[in-house]
Amino acid sequence: MAKKASRISELWDGVDPQGRDVRYAAYFHHFNREDYYEAHDVLESLWLEEGRKARGAGFYQGLIQLAGAFVHLRKHFEHPGHRVHRQRLAPAYRLLDLAEKNLAGYGKEWEGVRLEGIFKLAKEMKTALSSGEFQSNPWSPRHGPKLELPKRPN
Repeated sequence: MAKKASRISELWDGVDPQGRDVRYAAYFHHFNREDYYEAHDVLESLWLEEGRKARGAGFYQGLIQLAGAFVHLRKHFEHPGHRVHRQRLAPAYRLLDLAEKNLAGYGKEWEGVRLEGIFKLAKEMKTALSSGEFQSNPWSPRHGPKLELPKRPN
């Protein structure tokens, strides 16, 4: 476990937390760099530490699932013919759906994040996946979505 904790702590080197937990800030940093696996891992460490039943746990879980969906999309894009990776589009859809469900209880904004943009992103990606009958990947490198790290109010 210490080895994983050490690796996780490396994920926020150089990240400006802007008054928030550095792991929360690192999630946005890595997501925007299209390092979705790292975004997932770093926020998962915060979610696990704070407890799955803590206030806001579903919010973190939704963001973790969002990043997880993009892990699937990226792996599929990079290795579309691979026996495992070619089957990642349906799991990406399911994670996007779970992310929406987990975030739905947090109103229009939570922890400074305007959730309407995330809902729009999830819906657009799900629509593209289902209309392509899970054969076409709507994600491509360097054109991935960006999430803004909200500043903590003073």
